[in-house]
Amino acid sequence: MTVRQRIVIKIGTSTLTAGSKKLNPAQMVDLVRQCAALQAEKFQLVLVSSGAMAAGREEMGYPSLPKGVPAKQMLAAIGQPRLMAMYEQFFAIYKVHVAQVLLTRADLADRHGYLNARATLEALLEQGVIPIVNENDTVATEEIRIGDNDNLSAQVANLIEADLLILLTDQDGLYTADPRTNKDAQLITEVGPEPFSKSLWQAAGSSESGLGTGGMITKLQAADLARHGGTQVIIARGSVENILPRLVRGERSGTRLTSVVNKLESRKRRILSGSHTKSAILIDAGAEQALLHGGSLLPAGITQITGVFERGDAVKVMSIDGRPIAVGLTNYGAADLQHLCGKKSTEIETILGFTFGEEAIHRDHLVLL
Repeated sequence: MTVRQRIVIKIGTSTLTAGSKKLNPAQMVDLVRQCAALQAEKFQLVLVSSGAMAAGREEMGYPSLPKGVPAKQMLAAIGQPRLMAMYEQFFAIYKVHVAQVLLTRADLADRHGYLNARATLEALLEQGVIPIVNENDTVATEEIRIGDNDNLSAQVANLIEADLLILLTDQDGLYTADPRTNKDAQLITEVGPEPFSKSLWQAAGSSESGLGTGGMITKLQAADLARHGGTQVIIARGSVENILPRLVRGERSGTRLTSVVNKLESRKRRILSGSHTKSAILIDAGAEQALLHGGSLLPAGITQITGVFERGDAVKVMSIDGRPIAVGLTNYGAADLQHLCGKKSTEIETILGFTFGEEAIHRDHLVLL
C-alpha cells in the first residue's frame, strides 16, 4: 500500500484578502490551483481556512469590526456559506471535490468527538476529497480569541497525523523582530527541535489588519503544538508565486520548524501513555502472527475480552497464555467486542447494527511490545 504524504494548509484572512478589506477571488483561485496540483501528485490535503468573518463583513457592507462575541458570530454565520461557495466554485475548475468541516475545541477535547472527527477526515481523504476546516464560530460558547484557526490547524495536524503543516500569512516567516516597525529585523529560516527560546517567543507580533483574529504569536503556539505531535511546520508568505509546491519540494522559503519527535515515536508515546493496564484483548495464535507481520487485529482472531474500556481507548493485546503482544487503540468498546469475538469482519454490522470498520484495532494504531 502506498503511503500518501498528508499536508495541512492553514490560510489566514490576510492571505485570502491580499491585504484588502474583502476576499480576493484571484488570490483564492491561485491557491486553489496550487492545492489541486499537489493533490494530482497524490498528496492528501486538508485546508484550515479563515476568512468567514471577512466574507460576512463584505456581505453586510463593511461595518467596523464589532467587539461583542454575538456580532462576530453573526458575521461568521453570514460569511461561512459565502466562503465555502467560493471554494466549491474554484475547486470545481480543477474537478476537485471539497467538504466543509466545522469544529470546536470541545469537539476535539471530547473522546468520541475526536474519534468521529478523525474518522470523517480519514474517509474524506481516502475518497480524494479536500476537507476545508473552520472553527464553528456560530455555536462557540467561549470568546472567539486570537489564533483559533492557527491552533485549530495544529490540532487537525495532530488529529490526522500530518507530515507537514503550512501556515500561510502576510509575512515571509518568523523574524527576530517585527519587520513592519524594525528595519533591522532578520528572517529566521530554521528552528531546530529544541524548546523555543524566550527571545523567539518575544519575536512574535500581533495582527493589525482588523480583519482576522491571529498574529505571529499564535502561529508560533500552533507550530509548537504540531511539532510535538511529529509534524514539520513551515510559516511562509501566501502570496509568493507557487509557494505551496515550492515548499513541498523542499525549497528554502519562510521559516521551517523541525518536529520534536517523528510521527511514529509520537504515536507510540500517545498509545502507550494511555493504555488501560487492567483491560486486555486476548487473541489466538493466528492473530498474533498477523500482528507480528504488520497486520491489523480482526475480530475473528479475538478469543476473550477482559475489563471495561471504550472505543478509542488504548488496550493491551495479549496471547492466550497471557504474554503481552501489543497495545492499540480500539475501534470498538469492550461491550461491543464481546459480541464480535471470533466473528468475521463482514458480520460486524449485522451483529451490532453499525460498524466503525472491519478492524478491532487498525495496524496504524498498534504498538508491538
